[in-house]
Amino acid sequence: MKPEAEQSQHAEEPGTHRLEQAVRTAEQALIEFEIAVETFRVEVENFSRLHHQRLGPVYARLDELDARIAEAVAARTGDADDLRRAREARALVQPLPGVEELLGGWMDSEGLSPEAQAMLTDKPVRPPQRVRPSAEARRAFRELVRKAHPDLARDEAERVRREEFIVRVNAAYAGGDEKLLAELAEEWAAGPVPEERWPSRAEELYARLEWLARRKEMLAALAAELEGSAIGSMIKMAPDDPDGLLEEIAEGLLAQVTEREAHLATLTG
Repeated sequence: MKPEAEQSQHAEEPGTHRLEQAVRTAEQALIEFEIAVETFRVEVENFSRLHHQRLGPVYARLDELDARIAEAVAARTGDADDLRRAREARALVQPLPGVEELLGGWMDSEGLSPEAQAMLTDKPVRPPQRVRPSAEARRAFRELVRKAHPDLARDEAERVRREEFIVRVNAAYAGGDEKLLAELAEEWAAGPVPEERWPSRAEELYARLEWLARRKEMLAALAAELEGSAIGSMIKMAPDDPDGLLEEIAEGLLAQVTEREAHLATLTG
């Protein structure tokens, strides 16, 4: 908590009223912008989920038909390029081959197997490696404890600082970290960190405005990313009726399915 004298000084600072008003205005504008961005993000997420649920099977059917057509063409021609295209088309449909064999059954094309998940969950924690501190570490540790022991404190604040420092010293010694002990020795020799100066009210307000500006830049980048995505572009094409756009896309995909099925029939018939 800031001292009363400091607070009264802030209250009397001239020219802060306009800064405070600017901060409040910027905060409200940022809130409205954040609401708009979050609303659009949720809309993109929901539309993406719906797009996957309703059109995912159709896309999968198209990939399967493309693979069959390529395989039928390759079977007819025997051409090396046609055979390569057939393999590539089939690879888009099939899960990654050999994953389970390569990873010893721990992972398949869908991720970690249930058995692997159980093994990871029940896996016992390996005990920590035992460390025997070197003679140099022991010497540095003893010297630090002698200098920074909490019993040498002259007031409660100093005692707390020493106790917190000794905790760090003990941890470094337990790990046998000579470098860290040396750094702690330098830190203690440098003395306590000077008490931080409280910023003025004007400095606080300027810092707040800078933070608001950075936040707005971040949200603007997120909005641009959402609008530039495939799903975001779809929503922008029909902001008032995204479901209608989804139906339109579905009709076009189903027409492609019908066309490919007819083409496959001519190749295999």
